[in-house]
Amino acid sequence: MSAHLPPVPLHFASARPVWPEGRAREMNRFVGFRALLEALRPLKLRVTAATLYRAFHDGRVVACGPARAAHGFFRVDEWPLAGGGLLAIEVAAHNVNGYYTLDQPAFLQAEVVNGAGHVVAATGDGSFTGCVLDDHVQRVERYSVARAFSEVFRLHRGSNDWRKRRDCHILPAECETLPAVNLLPRRVPYPDFAIAAPLRCVARGSIARVEPAGLARDWTLTAIGPDLKGFPESELEVIPSFELQKLRCIAGDAVAPFAAGRFETWDLGSNLTGFIRLRFRCERPTRLAVVFDEILTDGDVSFSRLRCNNVIWIDAEPGAHELETFEPYTMRYVRLMCLEGSCQVDLPELRRFEHPPIDVDVEGVDSDLRRVFDAGVATFRQNAVDLPTDCPSRERAAWLCDSFYTCRAAFDLTGSTALEHNFLENYLLPARFEHLPDGMVPMNYPADHPNGKFIPNWAMWLVLQLEEYLVRSNDRAMIDAYRPRVEGIVRYFDEFVNEQGLLEDLDGWVFVEWSRANNFVRGVNFPTNMLFAAALEAGSRLYRRDDWYTRARQLRDVIRVESFDGEFFVDDALRDARGRLVRTTNRTEVCQYHAFHFDVATPLSQPQLWQRLVREFGPRREPGAYPDVHPANALMGYTMRLELLERYGLVDQLLDEIKAYYRPMADATGTLWEHNEPTASCCHGFASHVCRWILRHGRAGARGQRL
Repeated sequence: MSAHLPPVPLHFASARPVWPEGRAREMNRFVGFRALLEALRPLKLRVTAATLYRAFHDGRVVACGPARAAHGFFRVDEWPLAGGGLLAIEVAAHNVNGYYTLDQPAFLQAEVVNGAGHVVAATGDGSFTGCVLDDHVQRVERYSVARAFSEVFRLHRGSNDWRKRRDCHILPAECETLPAVNLLPRRVPYPDFAIAAPLRCVARGSIARVEPAGLARDWTLTAIGPDLKGFPESELEVIPSFELQKLRCIAGDAVAPFAAGRFETWDLGSNLTGFIRLRFRCERPTRLAVVFDEILTDGDVSFSRLRCNNVIWIDAEPGAHELETFEPYTMRYVRLMCLEGSCQVDLPELRRFEHPPIDVDVEGVDSDLRRVFDAGVATFRQNAVDLPTDCPSRERAAWLCDSFYTCRAAFDLTGSTALEHNFLENYLLPARFEHLPDGMVPMNYPADHPNGKFIPNWAMWLVLQLEEYLVRSNDRAMIDAYRPRVEGIVRYFDEFVNEQGLLEDLDGWVFVEWSRANNFVRGVNFPTNMLFAAALEAGSRLYRRDDWYTRARQLRDVIRVESFDGEFFVDDALRDARGRLVRTTNRTEVCQYHAFHFDVATPLSQPQLWQRLVREFGPRREPGAYPDVHPANALMGYTMRLELLERYGLVDQLLDEIKAYYRPMADATGTLWEHNEPTASCCHGFASHVCRWILRHGRAGARGQRL
C-alpha cells in the first residue's frame, strides 16, 4: 500500500479470495458461485471481486459491484439479504485493459453473516461451490476501446437454473485460494435498481438483407494487440458488428407477428442507464439481436454511432428464457430484431443502474429551467454510481477535468463528498503510475494506459479540484497526503518551461476542448499556460509555496503580452526560422474564456473584449460573426462562459443562456451532452454542473443583471 494514506481497518471475518484453479487470467470468463443459506434473518452479504460481480437471492438480483478502486485495491460492499435460501454470485473476469475496469486477475471474496456477526457461509471454507458458466460466448469483440467485451449469449434450457433452483445440478470447478488483497470501504451509496419499461413502440417492420460494399472494422477489431487486449478477429466465434451491417430495418406492417425477419423499436422516453432484461419463449432455435442507442439516426437505431458495439446477440434453444445483461448500457431507444426462428417476447425492460434518487428540488423556476434541471439530475445519477464518470455508455471512465465539474454538482445535489473522496483516493493510492512519465498522473483512473497516453492539462485540473475539495470536505489529511504528488506534477512541467517561463512543446495529448482549439496546441499553447498559472496559484495556497505564487503572477504577465493581439487572445505561438517565438493568428472563443476564467484578464483590464464576449458570443452569436474566432463547444467552453456570467453577476443572462444551450438537449434525450450536437455521448457527467447554477440562481433571476 502507498505510504500516502494510513491503512484502512477493514477485513473479512472468514472469507478468502477464490477462483477456479489456474484460470484467474482467462479473458471474458464467467464463473458462478452458489451457497445454500439457512433460514435465518437478518443476513448480510459482504463481498468484493475482480473484475465485476452480480448476486442473486433465490433468483432475484440483489447486488452488483464492486465500487472501483486503484490497482491492487478492492472496495467491499455489504448488502442485506432477506433470510435464507440460495445465494448465487456471478463473476466476470475481463482480464483486458480499459478505462472502466482494470486488467487484474479474477477472484471472488464473499461471506454471509447473521445479525450476531457470525459467518454462515464464506468463500474458501467449502460453503460456496464454483462452476464455470457457458451462457456467455467467450471469444467475442470488445464493446469499445474503453470497456471490455460485448455480450453474446448462447442460451440452452435451464441456463439460469444454477442461480435460482436449489436442486439444479452443476458441474463444480475445483477452486483455489488466492493471495490476500488490499481492502477498502465502499463509502458511496448503493445504486438504485428501479425497473423501467418502454413508453411506446415507435416502429415495427421487416428486416432486409443487403450487400455492403465493404464491412467497416472499428478499433475493437483493428487495434487488438499489446496496447488493447482482446481476441483477434480470426479467433472470434461470432462478429455481430459484421452481421448487422448486412441488415436493414424497413418500417411497415405493424400487426405482423414477431418472427424471423421482423423488428420492433421501443422508446424509453429519455436516456436511461441499466441492464437490459428480456423474457421470451421460442418453439424452435431462435436468434435475436437487441440494438440500442441514445438517439435515432435518420429514424434508425445505430449500434455503432458511439464507436462501440451497442448490440446484444442471442442464440436460444427452444423453451422459455429470461435474460438480463451483465453489463450496464445507456439508451433511449431499444430495437428487438428476430433474425432466425420465432418467439413470443415480453416488453423489454431496463433495470436501472444509477445513483439513488436525489432529494433536492427547485421551486419557482419556469418550465424551461425545470426541464434542464431535471435533465441535469438524470445526467448526474447515471454518472455517479461509484465514481464521477464521463459517460455511462461507451466509457464509464473517471476522467480528470470532467470530475472538477461533476464533483461540484455532487456536493450541491447530495451534500456529500464521498464520491469525490473515492475518486481522489484512487489517484493517491498508487506509488507510481505504470507507463507514464515520472510525476504525471493518468487522464482517467482507475484505468490501464499501456500505450502511455496522457493529457498534461488534466494534471493541472487535479490541483484545482484539490483546492475546492478542501473547502467542501475540510479533509486536510487528504490534501497533505497529496503534497508529494502535486509537487511531482510541478516538477514534471518544469522540464518544459522556456526562457520566458512559458510551457512549450508539451508531451502527451494537449487538450483544450472539443473544438478547433485542439488544433493549435503545438509550441506554446496559451490556454494551457493560463490553466498552469491557475494550478500553480492553487498549489501555492494549498501548500504555502510562495515560489509557486510568484511564478503564477509572472506567467500571467508574460501571457498578457505574448497572447493578446489587440483584439483577442491568440491560442498559440510557434518558433520561426530564426528560433524566435512568434504569435500566430489562431483565435478561438474558448481561449478568451480561459483568459478571463484564470485571471489573465478581467472586465476591468479588458473592457472592450469583455463586452464583445458578453454581447456578441455565446448561444446567440450571429452566423458569420467573427469568422476567424472559432466557436466553443460544450466541453468545456460553454461551462466556462456560464461560470464567468455568474462570477460577474449577469444572472439573468446566465439563466437565459442555460436555456439556449441545454433545453434542446433535455428535450431530445432527457440528459445533457458531451458536445453541442449529438455526435458523441448524450449523457455526460460534467454537464450536470448546470444544476449548480439553477440551484443558486433559478429563483433569483429577476435580481440579476444583463448586458
